Amino acid sequence: MCCPVFACRSPRWSTGRRHNGARYARGNFCLPRGSRRSRCAVTSPLMQQTPTSSTGDRPIPVDVEHELATLQALLDGTPTEAEYLLPVLQQVQRQFGYVSPAAIRFVAEAFNRSRAEVYGVVSFYHDLREQPVGDIVVQLCMAEACQAVGCRELARHAESSLGATLGSTTPDGRVQLEAVYCLGNCALGPSVRVGDAVYGSVTGERLTTLVSDAVRAARDDARDDARPVADVLQATLAKVGHPRVRVFVPNDTAARSVGADAVASAIEALGLDIDVVRNGSRGAYWLEPLVEIETAIGDVESRVGFANITAEQVVALFADGQMPSAAHPLSVGLVHEIPWLRDQHRLTFRRAGVIDPLSLSDYRLHGGMAGLEQALTMTAQAIVDEVKTSGLRGRGGAAFPAGIKWQTVLNAESTTKYIVCNADEGDSGTFADRLLMEADPFQLVEGMVIAGLAVGATRGFLYLRSEYPHTIHVMTRALQIARDAGLLGPSVMGSPHAFEIALRVGGGSYICGEETALLESLEGKRGVVRAKPPLPALAGLFGQPTVVNNVLSLAAVPGIVAHGGAHYAGFGINRSTGTMPFQLGGNVLRGGVVEVPFGITLDDLVTRFGGGTSSTRPIKAIQVGGPLGAYLPASQWTTPLCYEQFAAIGAMLGHGGVVVFDDTADMGEQAEFAMAFCAHESCGKCTPCRIGSTRAVEVIGRIRRGEAKRKNWELLDELCETMELGSLCALGGLAPMPVRSVMKHFAGEL
Repeated sequence: MCCPVFACRSPRWSTGRRHNGARYARGNFCLPRGSRRSRCAVTSPLMQQTPTSSTGDRPIPVDVEHELATLQALLDGTPTEAEYLLPVLQQVQRQFGYVSPAAIRFVAEAFNRSRAEVYGVVSFYHDLREQPVGDIVVQLCMAEACQAVGCRELARHAESSLGATLGSTTPDGRVQLEAVYCLGNCALGPSVRVGDAVYGSVTGERLTTLVSDAVRAARDDARDDARPVADVLQATLAKVGHPRVRVFVPNDTAARSVGADAVASAIEALGLDIDVVRNGSRGAYWLEPLVEIETAIGDVESRVGFANITAEQVVALFADGQMPSAAHPLSVGLVHEIPWLRDQHRLTFRRAGVIDPLSLSDYRLHGGMAGLEQALTMTAQAIVDEVKTSGLRGRGGAAFPAGIKWQTVLNAESTTKYIVCNADEGDSGTFADRLLMEADPFQLVEGMVIAGLAVGATRGFLYLRSEYPHTIHVMTRALQIARDAGLLGPSVMGSPHAFEIALRVGGGSYICGEETALLESLEGKRGVVRAKPPLPALAGLFGQPTVVNNVLSLAAVPGIVAHGGAHYAGFGINRSTGTMPFQLGGNVLRGGVVEVPFGITLDDLVTRFGGGTSSTRPIKAIQVGGPLGAYLPASQWTTPLCYEQFAAIGAMLGHGGVVVFDDTADMGEQAEFAMAFCAHESCGKCTPCRIGSTRAVEVIGRIRRGEAKRKNWELLDELCETMELGSLCALGGLAPMPVRSVMKHFAGEL
């Protein structure tokens, strides 16, 4: 069903003074990102964002006829099944900058939905705006990993220098300043997003420059991407005569955030007889931008690395047109021999940073497709049996055995089944999903296809968070390449099996990382948690049996099928089998992705791999498992990192995020933020989460002010218990975990 043609007309409810064909709306207010979706008032200073006029006192001209004509052209021929509602609303916002009442009515008619339903969707998702905002949107990451390295101070600088508070627009109407809760750049915080570009290690001075450059570029209507320094652009070095050498510069979000694009452009500008390959990152973000030079053609182990390269250093690095050697002062030697990488045991991330992410031939050359080729020779039950043998558990946080879930879907009687990949990686301190999709996207595609073969599904959905614009770009291209190569489509690799993957972008709602809220979102609804049962494995997307797995879970499958489940199960301890890509972020010297078997201690991980704090101060606390994870004191750092032993100490592994805080951290403030974040992101369906989190913020505030501390302490404990036992999903049920850990281990700071 496609969008019918509607006559372009002003909506009946249009009011306001008309002048020269335009309607002027006065008194429009820009609601801060997420505040109108919060189901209750939040008093935490970090979360509080006062609504402010989006354009000062300027009237906003709205030419309704032109708007509806544009909408008609935009939607003409667009499918209007429920699953396309959120993508269409996102497309409308890209066109106009917000979703107006006229657009809501138009879309409602096109989708045969009530205006209330469409407005309900618009008002739920943080990304969708009901009012115009500034031309340039600047988002400051205010999540825990960036808190650990000074994002609060950066926010104060931004508010002071721009003359706007978080959630408001500058007086000239040009810049919208917003808070965002994780940009997936947790090893290089504080992080800032300006438009679709993410920047890492941002200082106040750099933020001022970034905003000024963006305003200037918008005024000149010109894109200002990577800009190498003038002497690099004008360099005229003689071309070398040896066979073409490959020089690798990461095209990863984190590497780009600290200048990798400018470095790549500077190298290309030298005019050398080389191939510049934009690989993914190896996840050693403390070395980025990491330039690698292949000293023996085609030999991965011959690559020599040069760390933290800037565009200004490129001319000196390639002095006289020669390839720098391992003896160069900026060299870190052979990349695969760097202890930080050498001491890992990479199964899922073995190709990350090694291959060209969008080259299928490169992917095959390094072992890709072996799992799918093997799966095509197996029965569905045999594939499921290998996954069960591996002991693979969900890497998204719940740790449910993947094989049992797949068996349930396989056994379900239905002609329609789905594979849904949950790539809504919203936990602070986590970025492994993003790294894998940007460095090795075909591995995820292969894993989803194998999952489809295993349970009898012919269609999959990849639900990817909007805060990852570059990842969206990479995965969009990867899916098209896979279709063109016959990896996706009616005949997978020439077999009788069909499988297709649709990419859907989230709306900036953290709760949509919960599997049932994600399914609601895919169905074009508000991302509200469903009660269980029924389980998604039996009645999931559109009421059909559905496998919902995380990126890392599905990405592990090709290796399991290729090498056997027993091989994978040979790693790890107890029922925590295989490897876990732990993500080191926050105040840590050597941040990045560390993939090791389960069983390593937290102290070993943070000390041997992380190198301690970047501030060189003592570590006070380590939060494991995202914003719902416990803050662990030094006495618990010797606990082996595995599901069972962490549960025994009242903690969780979650998605493997590890955020380090030094001794300057205010743990009472962190406890308050945990509940404020829950209140901010609650879907509002259940009372314990919706109301309990808000009351908890108030109670913590009273405790911190010294008001009836004993009475309020007891009340806080009761609120935590109510949320744990009465909430529908893990957001409300686990939000008390970081608070309880502060009450137990850092009581003097609450």
